Amino acid sequence: MYVARRAPIALPRWYSTSAPVKPSVKLVAELRKRTEGVSLTKASEALAASNNDLEAALQWLDTDRAATGAAKVAKLADRVAGEGLVGIQILSPGARPGTRGVRAAMVELNCETDFVARNELFGKLLADIAHTAAFITEPRTDGRFVQPVPLEMLRDAPLLDHRDPQTALGHTTVEGAVRDLVTKVGEKVSLRRAVAVVRDPLPSAQSELGMRVFPYLHGSVSIPMNGTKGALSLYALKSPRLPSLIGSEEFQRELAALERSLGRTIVGFPTTRVGSPAGEPDPEALYHQPTDMFPNKQGGTIAEELMLWAKKRGMVQEGDSDGAGLALLEFEKWAVGEALPESS
Repeated sequence: MYVARRAPIALPRWYSTSAPVKPSVKLVAELRKRTEGVSLTKASEALAASNNDLEAALQWLDTDRAATGAAKVAKLADRVAGEGLVGIQILSPGARPGTRGVRAAMVELNCETDFVARNELFGKLLADIAHTAAFITEPRTDGRFVQPVPLEMLRDAPLLDHRDPQTALGHTTVEGAVRDLVTKVGEKVSLRRAVAVVRDPLPSAQSELGMRVFPYLHGSVSIPMNGTKGALSLYALKSPRLPSLIGSEEFQRELAALERSLGRTIVGFPTTRVGSPAGEPDPEALYHQPTDMFPNKQGGTIAEELMLWAKKRGMVQEGDSDGAGLALLEFEKWAVGEALPESS
Protein backbone atom coordinates (compact mmCIF):
# COMPACT_ATOMS: atom_id res chain seq x y z
CA MET A 1 0.00 0.00 0.00
CA TYR A 2 1.39 3.25 -1.00
CA VAL A 3 1.17 6.40 1.08
CA ALA A 4 0.62 9.54 -0.91
CA ARG A 5 3.41 12.05 -0.38
CA ARG A 6 2.70 15.74 -0.48
CA ALA A 7 4.93 17.90 -2.55
CA PRO A 8 6.98 20.30 -0.42
CA ILE A 9 5.35 23.69 -0.03
CA ALA A 10 7.51 26.70 -0.82
CA LEU A 11 7.29 29.11 2.09
CA PRO A 12 7.93 32.81 1.64
CA ARG A 13 11.31 34.05 2.86
CA TRP A 14 10.70 36.49 5.70
CA TYR A 15 14.30 36.99 6.65
CA SER A 16 17.69 37.26 5.03
CA THR A 17 20.32 34.62 5.65
CA SER A 18 23.10 36.81 4.28
CA ALA A 19 25.39 38.45 6.81
CA PRO A 20 25.07 42.24 7.18
CA VAL A 21 27.65 44.24 5.25
CA LYS A 22 30.41 45.35 7.61
CA PRO A 23 31.32 49.02 7.13
CA SER A 24 34.86 49.53 5.90
CA VAL A 25 37.36 51.47 7.98
CA LYS A 26 37.74 53.97 5.12
CA LEU A 27 33.99 54.70 4.99
CA VAL A 28 33.77 55.06 8.77
CA ALA A 29 36.67 57.53 8.70
CA GLU A 30 35.11 59.52 5.86
CA LEU A 31 31.75 59.68 7.63
CA ARG A 32 33.36 60.87 10.87
CA LYS A 33 35.29 63.49 8.92
CA ARG A 34 32.07 64.85 7.42
CA THR A 35 30.14 64.74 10.71
CA GLU A 36 32.06 66.57 13.37
CA GLY A 37 32.09 64.80 16.72
CA VAL A 38 30.20 61.59 15.79
CA SER A 39 31.46 58.53 17.65
CA LEU A 40 33.05 55.49 15.99
CA THR A 41 30.17 53.28 17.14
CA LYS A 42 27.49 55.64 15.85
CA ALA A 43 29.26 56.05 12.48
CA SER A 44 29.45 52.26 12.07
CA GLU A 45 25.79 51.91 13.03
CA ALA A 46 24.75 54.54 10.48
CA LEU A 47 26.68 52.86 7.66
CA ALA A 48 25.38 49.40 8.58
CA ALA A 49 21.81 50.71 8.57
CA SER A 50 22.41 52.38 5.19
CA ASN A 51 24.15 49.46 3.45
CA ASN A 52 27.42 51.41 3.29
CA ASP A 53 25.81 54.30 1.38
CA LEU A 54 27.63 57.40 2.64
CA GLU A 55 24.91 59.93 1.75
CA ALA A 56 22.20 57.72 3.22
CA ALA A 57 24.30 57.32 6.37
CA LEU A 58 24.53 61.11 6.69
CA GLN A 59 20.74 61.36 6.50
CA TRP A 60 20.41 58.55 9.05
CA LEU A 61 22.69 60.43 11.44
CA ASP A 62 20.76 63.68 10.93
CA THR A 63 17.50 61.93 11.81
CA ASP A 64 19.03 60.13 14.77
CA ARG A 65 20.65 63.29 16.14
CA ALA A 66 17.44 65.28 15.76
CA ALA A 67 15.43 62.69 17.68
CA THR A 68 18.04 62.22 20.39
CA GLY A 69 18.76 65.93 20.69
CA ALA A 70 15.10 66.95 20.81
CA ALA A 71 14.47 64.52 23.66
CA LYS A 72 17.52 65.77 25.55
CA VAL A 73 16.61 69.44 25.03
CA ALA A 74 13.08 68.83 26.28
CA LYS A 75 14.42 67.02 29.35
CA LEU A 76 16.69 69.94 30.25
CA ALA A 77 14.27 72.74 29.34
CA ASP A 78 13.49 73.73 32.93
CA ARG A 79 17.12 74.10 33.98
CA VAL A 80 18.77 77.51 34.39
CA ALA A 81 21.51 78.35 31.90
CA GLY A 82 23.20 81.32 33.58
CA GLU A 83 26.79 80.77 32.40
CA GLY A 84 28.24 81.03 28.93
CA LEU A 85 30.19 83.41 26.71
CA VAL A 86 29.79 86.42 24.45
CA GLY A 87 31.30 86.00 20.98
CA ILE A 88 32.12 88.57 18.29
CA GLN A 89 33.06 87.98 14.67
CA ILE A 90 34.24 90.74 12.32
CA LEU A 91 33.80 89.86 8.65
CA SER A 92 34.69 93.33 7.39
CA PRO A 93 36.04 96.01 9.78
CA GLY A 94 35.88 98.93 7.31
CA ALA A 95 38.35 101.83 6.94
CA ARG A 96 40.98 99.60 5.39
CA PRO A 97 42.25 99.35 1.82
CA GLY A 98 39.60 97.46 -0.15
CA THR A 99 37.20 97.02 2.80
CA ARG A 100 35.29 100.24 3.33
CA GLY A 101 32.03 98.49 4.27
CA VAL A 102 31.45 97.03 7.73
CA ARG A 103 29.98 93.65 8.70
CA ALA A 104 30.14 92.18 12.22
CA ALA A 105 28.00 90.48 14.87
CA MET A 106 27.92 89.77 18.59
CA VAL A 107 26.14 86.76 20.12
CA GLU A 108 25.56 85.45 23.64
CA LEU A 109 25.37 81.67 24.08
CA ASN A 110 24.43 80.29 27.50
CA CYS A 111 25.01 77.02 29.31
CA GLU A 112 24.67 75.79 32.91
CA THR A 113 28.28 75.71 34.11
CA ASP A 114 31.54 77.54 33.58
CA PHE A 115 33.13 74.15 32.86
CA VAL A 116 31.06 73.74 29.68
CA ALA A 117 31.53 77.42 28.74
CA ARG A 118 35.29 76.72 28.62
CA ASN A 119 34.77 73.62 26.48
CA GLU A 120 36.35 73.84 23.03
CA LEU A 121 33.16 72.64 21.30
CA PHE A 122 31.11 75.34 23.03
CA GLY A 123 33.59 78.06 22.06
CA LYS A 124 33.74 77.00 18.43
CA LEU A 125 29.96 76.81 18.14
CA LEU A 126 29.64 80.33 19.55
CA ALA A 127 32.20 81.66 17.04
CA ASP A 128 30.39 79.87 14.19
CA ILE A 129 27.02 81.32 15.23
CA ALA A 130 28.45 84.85 15.47
CA HIS A 131 29.98 84.49 12.01
CA THR A 132 26.65 83.19 10.66
CA ALA A 133 24.75 86.12 12.23
CA ALA A 134 27.09 88.64 10.60
CA PHE A 135 26.84 86.87 7.24
CA ILE A 136 23.04 86.60 6.99
CA THR A 137 22.18 90.13 8.20
CA GLU A 138 21.09 92.54 5.49
CA PRO A 139 22.67 96.03 5.36
CA ARG A 140 20.64 99.00 6.59
CA THR A 141 20.69 102.61 5.49
CA ASP A 142 18.64 104.14 8.33
CA GLY A 143 17.99 103.79 12.03
CA ARG A 144 20.51 102.53 14.56
CA PHE A 145 23.76 101.07 13.33
CA VAL A 146 23.72 98.19 15.83
CA GLN A 147 20.60 96.16 15.07
CA PRO A 148 19.14 93.06 16.74
CA VAL A 149 19.27 89.82 14.77
CA PRO A 150 15.94 87.93 15.00
CA LEU A 151 16.70 84.71 16.87
CA GLU A 152 14.20 82.62 14.90
CA MET A 153 15.89 83.64 11.64
CA LEU A 154 19.30 82.87 13.11
CA ARG A 155 18.23 79.47 14.46
CA ASP A 156 16.97 78.43 11.02
CA ALA A 157 20.10 79.61 9.17
CA PRO A 158 22.70 77.10 7.89
CA LEU A 159 25.65 77.18 10.29
CA LEU A 160 28.87 78.55 8.77
CA ASP A 161 32.37 77.66 9.91
CA HIS A 162 34.16 80.81 11.14
CA ARG A 163 37.53 79.22 10.29
CA ASP A 164 36.46 78.40 6.72
CA PRO A 165 33.74 80.94 5.76
CA GLN A 166 33.14 79.36 2.36
CA THR A 167 31.99 76.13 3.99
CA ALA A 168 28.60 75.37 5.51
CA LEU A 169 28.85 72.67 8.19
CA GLY A 170 27.01 69.90 6.36
CA HIS A 171 23.24 70.25 6.48
CA THR A 172 23.34 71.64 10.03
CA THR A 173 21.33 74.70 11.04
CA VAL A 174 22.22 76.84 14.04
CA GLU A 175 19.37 75.26 16.00
CA GLY A 176 20.50 71.77 15.00
CA ALA A 177 24.08 72.50 16.06
CA VAL A 178 22.92 73.78 19.47
CA ARG A 179 20.81 70.63 19.88
CA ASP A 180 23.81 68.44 18.96
CA LEU A 181 25.97 70.20 21.55
CA VAL A 182 23.36 69.54 24.24
CA THR A 183 23.66 65.79 23.59
CA LYS A 184 27.46 65.97 23.82
CA VAL A 185 27.86 68.08 26.99
CA GLY A 186 24.71 66.99 28.83
CA GLU A 187 23.71 70.55 29.76
CA LYS A 188 21.10 73.03 28.63
CA VAL A 189 22.56 75.31 25.93
CA SER A 190 20.54 78.28 24.70
CA LEU A 191 21.00 81.12 22.25
CA ARG A 192 20.13 84.26 24.23
CA ARG A 193 20.65 87.29 21.97
CA ALA A 194 22.41 88.54 18.86
CA VAL A 195 23.14 91.91 17.25
CA ALA A 196 24.90 92.91 14.04
CA VAL A 197 26.43 95.97 12.38
CA VAL A 198 26.19 95.84 8.60
CA ARG A 199 26.68 98.83 6.30
CA ASP A 200 27.55 98.92 2.61
CA PRO A 201 30.67 100.82 1.48
CA LEU A 202 30.18 104.56 1.08
CA PRO A 203 30.15 105.91 -2.50
CA SER A 204 33.60 106.54 -3.98
CA ALA A 205 32.72 110.26 -4.24
CA GLN A 206 32.75 110.35 -0.41
CA SER A 207 36.32 109.14 -0.07
CA GLU A 208 36.92 111.55 2.82
CA LEU A 209 34.48 109.53 4.96
CA GLY A 210 34.92 106.12 6.52
CA MET A 211 33.44 103.78 9.14
CA ARG A 212 35.14 101.23 11.31
CA VAL A 213 33.74 98.51 13.60
CA PHE A 214 35.84 96.97 16.33
CA PRO A 215 35.45 94.38 19.10
CA TYR A 216 36.60 94.17 22.67
CA LEU A 217 36.39 90.99 24.76
CA HIS A 218 37.18 90.48 28.44
CA GLY A 219 37.61 87.08 30.07
CA SER A 220 38.59 85.16 26.94
CA VAL A 221 39.46 81.48 27.25
CA SER A 222 40.57 79.47 24.20
CA ILE A 223 39.18 81.69 21.43
CA PRO A 224 40.25 85.36 21.71
CA MET A 225 36.99 86.60 20.17
CA ASN A 226 34.88 84.95 22.92
CA GLY A 227 34.70 86.27 26.49
CA THR A 228 32.57 86.82 29.56
CA LYS A 229 32.12 90.50 28.63
CA GLY A 230 32.08 92.04 25.17
CA ALA A 231 31.54 95.28 23.32
CA LEU A 232 30.88 95.88 19.65
CA SER A 233 31.58 99.50 18.69
CA LEU A 234 31.43 101.66 15.59
CA TYR A 235 33.10 104.97 14.83
CA ALA A 236 33.33 107.35 11.89
CA LEU A 237 36.40 108.98 10.34
CA LYS A 238 36.42 112.15 8.28
CA SER A 239 39.43 113.79 6.63
CA PRO A 240 40.46 114.97 3.16
CA ARG A 241 43.56 112.83 3.70
CA LEU A 242 41.66 109.69 4.73
CA PRO A 243 42.36 107.61 1.56
CA SER A 244 46.13 107.94 2.03
CA LEU A 245 45.94 107.53 5.81
CA ILE A 246 44.04 104.24 5.80
CA GLY A 247 46.57 102.85 3.35
CA SER A 248 49.36 103.44 5.87
CA GLU A 249 50.41 100.45 8.01
CA GLU A 250 51.49 102.80 10.80
CA PHE A 251 48.06 104.49 10.85
CA GLN A 252 46.37 101.07 10.97
CA ARG A 253 48.52 100.02 13.94
CA GLU A 254 47.71 103.24 15.77
CA LEU A 255 43.99 102.77 15.06
CA ALA A 256 44.16 99.25 16.51
CA ALA A 257 45.86 100.58 19.68
CA LEU A 258 43.23 103.31 19.98
CA GLU A 259 40.46 100.72 19.65
CA ARG A 260 41.92 98.60 22.45
CA SER A 261 41.97 101.59 24.79
CA LEU A 262 38.44 102.59 23.84
CA GLY A 263 37.24 99.00 24.29
CA ARG A 264 38.76 98.78 27.77
CA THR A 265 37.05 102.03 28.72
CA ILE A 266 33.66 100.96 27.36
CA VAL A 267 33.75 97.60 29.18
CA GLY A 268 35.58 98.75 32.32
CA PHE A 269 33.55 101.87 33.09
CA PRO A 270 29.76 102.21 33.67
CA THR A 271 29.14 103.47 30.14
CA THR A 272 25.69 103.22 28.56
CA ARG A 273 25.91 105.81 25.76
CA VAL A 274 28.43 107.75 23.69
CA GLY A 275 27.65 111.29 24.86
CA SER A 276 25.02 113.28 26.73
CA PRO A 277 22.27 115.05 24.73
CA ALA A 278 22.93 118.41 26.34
CA GLY A 279 26.70 118.05 26.49
CA GLU A 280 26.64 118.26 30.27
CA PRO A 281 28.89 116.01 32.39
CA ASP A 282 27.35 112.54 32.40
CA PRO A 283 28.81 109.66 34.46
CA GLU A 284 27.39 107.09 31.99
CA ALA A 285 28.58 108.82 28.79
CA LEU A 286 31.72 107.44 27.15
CA TYR A 287 32.93 110.87 26.05
CA HIS A 288 33.00 112.04 29.68
CA GLN A 289 35.04 109.11 31.02
CA PRO A 290 38.69 109.62 32.06
CA THR A 291 41.51 108.41 29.83
CA ASP A 292 42.96 105.99 32.39
CA MET A 293 42.98 103.14 29.83
CA PHE A 294 45.18 105.03 27.35
CA PRO A 295 48.93 104.30 27.71
CA ASN A 296 50.01 107.59 26.09
CA LYS A 297 47.05 109.75 27.00
CA GLN A 298 46.94 113.38 25.95
CA GLY A 299 43.48 114.52 27.05
CA GLY A 300 41.60 114.33 30.33
CA THR A 301 38.41 112.87 28.85
CA ILE A 302 37.68 110.50 25.96
CA ALA A 303 36.23 113.38 23.90
CA GLU A 304 39.45 115.38 24.31
CA GLU A 305 41.60 112.33 23.62
CA LEU A 306 39.89 111.61 20.29
CA MET A 307 40.25 115.22 19.15
CA LEU A 308 43.95 115.40 20.03
CA TRP A 309 44.59 111.91 18.58
CA ALA A 310 43.10 112.94 15.21
CA LYS A 311 45.12 116.17 15.09
CA LYS A 312 48.38 114.40 15.91
CA ARG A 313 47.82 111.87 13.07
CA GLY A 314 47.08 114.57 10.50
CA MET A 315 43.35 113.87 10.20
CA VAL A 316 42.53 117.44 11.19
CA GLN A 317 44.46 120.43 9.85
CA GLU A 318 43.83 124.14 9.69
CA GLY A 319 41.30 124.99 7.00
CA ASP A 320 39.54 121.60 7.09
CA SER A 321 35.75 121.56 7.10
CA ASP A 322 33.86 121.16 10.35
CA GLY A 323 33.47 117.61 11.59
CA ALA A 324 36.90 116.39 10.50
CA GLY A 325 38.41 113.85 12.86
CA LEU A 326 37.14 110.72 14.58
CA ALA A 327 33.79 110.24 16.35
CA LEU A 328 32.19 107.27 18.12
CA LEU A 329 28.77 106.49 16.66
CA GLU A 330 27.39 103.61 18.75
CA PHE A 331 28.40 100.71 20.94
CA GLU A 332 26.69 97.66 22.39
CA LYS A 333 28.10 96.24 25.64
CA TRP A 334 27.15 92.89 27.19
CA ALA A 335 28.06 90.77 30.19
CA VAL A 336 27.09 87.08 30.35
CA GLY A 337 23.91 86.45 32.31
CA GLU A 338 23.07 90.11 32.97
CA ALA A 339 19.43 91.20 33.11
CA LEU A 340 18.11 92.18 29.69
CA PRO A 341 16.41 95.53 29.05
CA GLU A 342 12.62 95.23 28.93
CA SER A 343 12.64 96.14 25.23
CA SER A 344 14.90 93.16 24.36
